[in-house]
Amino acid sequence: MTKESPSRPPTDKAKGAFHIVASRFNTQYVDGLIDHATEELRALAPNATISLHRVPGSFEIPVVARELAAQHQADAIIACGVILQGETNHAENLSRSVTDALQRIAIEHGVPVINAVLSFDNENQARARCLENTINRGTEAARAAVEIANVLSKVRSKQGAVVSKPPRDNG
Repeated sequence: MTKESPSRPPTDKAKGAFHIVASRFNTQYVDGLIDHATEELRALAPNATISLHRVPGSFEIPVVARELAAQHQADAIIACGVILQGETNHAENLSRSVTDALQRIAIEHGVPVINAVLSFDNENQARARCLENTINRGTEAARAAVEIANVLSKVRSKQGAVVSKPPRDNG
């Protein structure tokens, strides 16, 4: 796993809408993700609307993300949750289920859903990635949300970069 965050995309002055759907379970760590994501979104998209939707746990995140995606008013949705490994494989099953659901929502509705529902073996890992600044996954999620929203906006307006054109048929 990398110890560096992706580079910051350019600031987007356009108005947009970003939704954060966050679990209330493991609140200390999830709040760290939310705080960092919100701070980065404000820096990268200062004119955007940022909405926070709290749900009981990570398992409930996809149902709210799906509802938001179905409304087609979000430039991107950021899902924030923290799952700590216990003595059974429940955490692994939960993580896989949430990840699969979030990906399906993004593909079915054409709205980016950034998965910051994170699984950790212990609280030290959670602290390092949710509360600290060096490799904060909330910051990374916000950067990914802004970047993919910009890419989709260009694709949908047919302004994507042309790498090469097909050869002309002169026959």
